[in-house]
Amino acid sequence: MFTAVLAWLTVLAVCVAAVLVGQSVRTAPRRRPRGPTERLGLFLSLSGPWLALLGAAGYGAHTGAWLPAAAAGAIAVTTVAVTGLVLGAPSGSSPRTRRG
Repeated sequence: MFTAVLAWLTVLAVCVAAVLVGQSVRTAPRRRPRGPTERLGLFLSLSGPWLALLGAAGYGAHTGAWLPAAAAGAIAVTTVAVTGLVLGAPSGSSPRTRRG
């Protein structure tokens, strides 16, 4: 029981960290309106970690396997956050593509 509680507290901490990192996508400077891919990345980086956390909690409640659900939740939160960051980054933000 104690291990499962610690695991879920860890998943919650990972989720909060992912959302805070995802804020960088929203505050990144833009020169043009966001395209559909960038909007999807923004959604995934801000809301995706919370949705992955809810999905993992639902899986744990459905199966009763709380510890594996917490592990899957941490992986899902991280994956969704990284995907959102990659998709939400402006297309010309790489130092190699900038003209100076």
